[in-house]
Amino acid sequence: MQAEPFAIDVGGATLTGLEQGEGLPVVFLHAGVCDKRMWLDQMQAVDDAGWHAIAYDRRGYGEATSPDEAFSHLDDLEAVLDALDIHAVVLVGCSMGGGLAVDFALAHPGRVIGLVLMGTSVTGAPWTATAEERAIEIAEEDAWERGDIDLLNKVQAHEWLDGPRTQSGRVGGAARTLFLDMNAAALSKPRLTQEEDGPDAWGRIETVTAPTLLVVGDEDFTAIVERHETLSETMPNAFGVVIEGAAHIPSIEKPELVNSLLLQFLDAFDGDESDEDSEA
Repeated sequence: MQAEPFAIDVGGATLTGLEQGEGLPVVFLHAGVCDKRMWLDQMQAVDDAGWHAIAYDRRGYGEATSPDEAFSHLDDLEAVLDALDIHAVVLVGCSMGGGLAVDFALAHPGRVIGLVLMGTSVTGAPWTATAEERAIEIAEEDAWERGDIDLLNKVQAHEWLDGPRTQSGRVGGAARTLFLDMNAAALSKPRLTQEEDGPDAWGRIETVTAPTLLVVGDEDFTAIVERHETLSETMPNAFGVVIEGAAHIPSIEKPELVNSLLLQFLDAFDGDESDEDSEA
């Protein structure tokens, strides 16, 4: 089934998305250097497996538009689910999208069936960087201060697509073209200065009881790899997978492997439903 576009007005913003398939909903939440297009391969796989795939651009990304008004990504996600009449959902989030998924699971535990978190952020989580990783952070800060958006995009491609400890350009082809286009779109948008700070999640992460798949690339920032290790030990129903030779955006770097992991995770829910039907 071909993905169909949709647009949802929230406050003064218009959030743009794609949906395809039928069945239980799987909502994809993009990273802070991407937009909904990072999930196109996964959406097709989920559709083919009999699920309802949804991905949307948050404020400041992709085709979404927004005035500089007070807002919360958490409230926006709730508004999107309500507009699509989705009451219970599997959330799949990468980086900042993963952090949003965690925040939503904490705020609305009854609506989250499961979580898939990739290279996830978590509000309030500690951050440290090795000397090598700090060097690329400094390069990013320098490009930002100079207002050189093209250079900033290239640095962030090295930082997040290739991985901070690898050679720049490690990931090429269609994946690199897509990353540069998605991130350029985000970097070119007017800054939104009134985003509300999210509540601390790191100190409450053990209360997230939804079944959770943790996926992290071994070429990602050391702090993120270590964070995933902590989450796998702290979240009561989580298990972790480390993808060798991948960095922060495995959905476009290794889409077939990510699709396989995602579908295996979703298959468990199909089995649970079958068990429940047999017991009824």
